[in-house]
Amino acid sequence: MDLGCGEGRVARDLLARGHRVVAFDGSPALVAAARDSTPSVAAEVADAAAIPLPDACADLVVAFMTLHDVEDLDGAVHEIARVLEPRGRLCFAIVHPMNSAGRFEGEAPNAPFRIDVGYLARFDYSDRIERDGLTMVFHSRHRPLADYFAALAASGLVVETLREPAVPERAVTSPALRRWQRVPLFLHVLARRA
Repeated sequence: MDLGCGEGRVARDLLARGHRVVAFDGSPALVAAARDSTPSVAAEVADAAAIPLPDACADLVVAFMTLHDVEDLDGAVHEIARVLEPRGRLCFAIVHPMNSAGRFEGEAPNAPFRIDVGYLARFDYSDRIERDGLTMVFHSRHRPLADYFAALAASGLVVETLREPAVPERAVTSPALRRWQRVPLFLHVLARRA
């Protein structure tokens, strides 16, 4: 299951690796895009905290860049655990909470990283991105790591692997990107239903 499928990119990757995939997203426009780009994927509009699948029907749930955007984290993780078969796995990636807690004070490689509100606070934030003449605004929610791990534990999911990947040298195409080798951009977690 691809939770928060967006336009279907992860679902396509899973299909290419031999998985049978069902996909869900809260955005009707993105579900339509996923259906158009990958007709073989069953994509539906659904709330992450109310997945329209039976219990224990999935061996893998992928939530790529999704869980930091949901309002009801506990409800979403509970639903993920419910649809996973025993020993099924959740693979998720989020904006690293260290990253979402603060900002660099400039673009220099050694620019200080500053946290104003506080890492342990919970708050909504938005990032405005411009690319190829288009402006996009991404709305997300900052939560400390403890919130994610508490939701996993409360739902019977056990963490097997945690990664905080650094920006690889080959991806540093400007001096401003070098600062992201000092602070993790993302958090990758693999958890198993006990």
